[in-house]
Amino acid sequence: MEEQIHWEQLRSPQLKSLADANAIVVVPVGSMEQHGPHLPVKVDALLATEVARRAAMKVCTHQPILVTPTVWCGLAEHHMDFCGTLTLDFETFHALLKNLCRSISHHGFQRIFLLNGHGGNIAALNVICSELVKELDGLRVVSGTYWTLPEVAEKFAEILEVQQNVRHAGEAETSMMLALEPELVDQARMSQADGPPDTPFYGSGVSRWVYFKEVSANGVIGNPSVATVAKGELLLEVAAEGIAGILQNPELW
Repeated sequence: MEEQIHWEQLRSPQLKSLADANAIVVVPVGSMEQHGPHLPVKVDALLATEVARRAAMKVCTHQPILVTPTVWCGLAEHHMDFCGTLTLDFETFHALLKNLCRSISHHGFQRIFLLNGHGGNIAALNVICSELVKELDGLRVVSGTYWTLPEVAEKFAEILEVQQNVRHAGEAETSMMLALEPELVDQARMSQADGPPDTPFYGSGVSRWVYFKEVSANGVIGNPSVATVAKGELLLEVAAEGIAGILQNPELW
């Protein structure tokens, strides 16, 4: 069944049939940026991809659904002081996502979910969705960041020990990477990865753009040394369940 959810693995007539069946199209959106001394730069792209895959597998027995290839580069200029970060400017990111959604809509798909895995993309995705809905009659395009869904955030807080939710390269992301690709986690460098407990004004309702180097010298928020495989698997399943639930909510569409 899994091969039937991946856009790139299907033939054109199969995709046409899924469009006719009013399939939901999930577009994972991530980033390619530093994640401290212990994690690879692909964290946000990988986690968005995996949450999308798991959620689609939960939905596909009830509802036609597709997952496109991941948009692996996002808005990460605030991480550019750290080597390895790749970023788009807003205009390019905006154009890329709008053209992908226009292409999907052109083929008859009318329900698109942009599943985001990077905090720096959130504001731009909200703008993109509002513009596309006004531009393309009948299109329903929604964006969601997996850890911000209330039911997901509540359960994440129960699983995690030292942080309440996903913080950059911290307990949650490190745990999920240990569950998915442990060979890419440099556990020998965990002691160098202890960062400040949080960013200024986080959760306060106000926003100020800053370079990440001003917030954390090592590119990490919090202490990832308490991360475990078991926590990571639980977090991924909770995120997938939350996304699957919202995708199947008729009020969303």
